[in-house]
Amino acid sequence: MKVVVIGASGNLGSAAIRALTADGAARVVAVARRAPTGPRTNVHASVEWRTADVSTGNLEPVLEGADAVVHLAWKFQPTHRPEETWATNVVGTRRVLDAVARAGVPALVCASSVAAYSPAYHDDPVDEGWDTDGASPAAYCREKAYVERALDAFACDHPEVRLVRVRPAFVFQRSAASEQRRIFGGPLLRPAFVDRRRIPVVPVPAGLRFQAVHAGDVGRALAAAVTTDVSGAFNLAGPGVIGRDELGELLGARTVEVPPDLLRRSLDTAWHARLAPVPGSLLAAVMQLPLMSTARAELKLGWHPHHSAMEALEAVISGIPEKAGSDLPPLRP
Repeated sequence: MKVVVIGASGNLGSAAIRALTADGAARVVAVARRAPTGPRTNVHASVEWRTADVSTGNLEPVLEGADAVVHLAWKFQPTHRPEETWATNVVGTRRVLDAVARAGVPALVCASSVAAYSPAYHDDPVDEGWDTDGASPAAYCREKAYVERALDAFACDHPEVRLVRVRPAFVFQRSAASEQRRIFGGPLLRPAFVDRRRIPVVPVPAGLRFQAVHAGDVGRALAAAVTTDVSGAFNLAGPGVIGRDELGELLGARTVEVPPDLLRRSLDTAWHARLAPVPGSLLAAVMQLPLMSTARAELKLGWHPHHSAMEALEAVISGIPEKAGSDLPPLRP
């Protein structure tokens, strides 16, 4: 079975490759803007790497003969240049969809996100039928919601393609620690600052609660979606919900509740001054995200996460001060 993984060198892509090659049944073609190099890439020796940019490259030859495509390519940064993220995330996804149709690929698995969901003001877990209009004006949410519409149109136009979309919660793993520090913390958040021995107090916006999932568990869900005759959307989250108490326990620090609007405005000010890499609208999104039910993934995919939400977040928090990463270009320390 030939599986093409687009966006193969990032947080999700690296986990998908591990899962797809675990039993040796799949021949994986890994597509990324930059091919991996270095002594630790020998774990990917069975994978054929191809270089292509979804926003500009000729994708059809890469997909030729594929039994399934797993599309994971996404840019979170630069948040100050939304036209650049739009070119990859939205235009790039539409170009992948067009290439899949032209190449006659019978199955497509695409990564969406909990951020595609519309706001929820309750803690009742929602299923995959919850509206996907984005949780805030943040570019990340807007682009995820737009991709959902593109997938809806593709499903109508190409019923011959088995289409699966996964909507994971926040995805963490130890090897992505350095990348995620850069994405969400920027150059001012040095690895040593996340050393739990140096964190006496953590401000937490009132009402914060969110779900998380380990990248390895998402990788297994993606592999199951490739090999199982299913279609439609699947929520993915590890057991448990993370809030103020859980963050305090994880960081070994005292927590102080602060008004969310105050933090949002402060983050916006820092973002406009280019001192923070993410705008306040992203915090607003996190505060409004629904909690997700994963019952459909458990039933249809036979998916059961090996890690709790706390264990997923612990993997990245413990990895940041140790500069954890890999030789895959986006994940390098």
